[in-house]
Amino acid sequence: MTQAKNGDIVKVHYTGKLDDGSIFDSSVDRGPLEFTIGDGNIIPGFVQAVIGMNPSESKTIKIPSDEAYGPHREEMVMAIEREKFPSHISPEVGQQLQVPKTDGNTVVFLVTDVTESQVTLDANHPLAGKDLTFDIELREIS
Repeated sequence: MTQAKNGDIVKVHYTGKLDDGSIFDSSVDRGPLEFTIGDGNIIPGFVQAVIGMNPSESKTIKIPSDEAYGPHREEMVMAIEREKFPSHISPEVGQQLQVPKTDGNTVVFLVTDVTESQVTLDANHPLAGKDLTFDIELREIS
């Protein structure tokens, strides 16, 4: 049987959980995730788990934060005075804001706190600093 290797296009079903057991994402109710092993678009720990799997094989893996979305970095959290915040935006905790950069890309910030005097924004990935557990089923290799 063919095992998944670097360069293969694979389709996997997965369910991602946090340490408390809560599910943060799953492909089960939609189509499987399709990606090319080694293209750099999927977190490294997930890719390493798929390498060597056979179609129809399932496994559960725990990925430490440094092999997932990295550590939560405090330097990516900032508090902005309300008076400097754009007046046409009413910030709310949990809201995501896309801010254009000078190079044409955008940075996504999550509003994590709002007071009368300031708004706290976090540019870390929402799963940064968290260990992740995935139930993975390799559906297809092409």
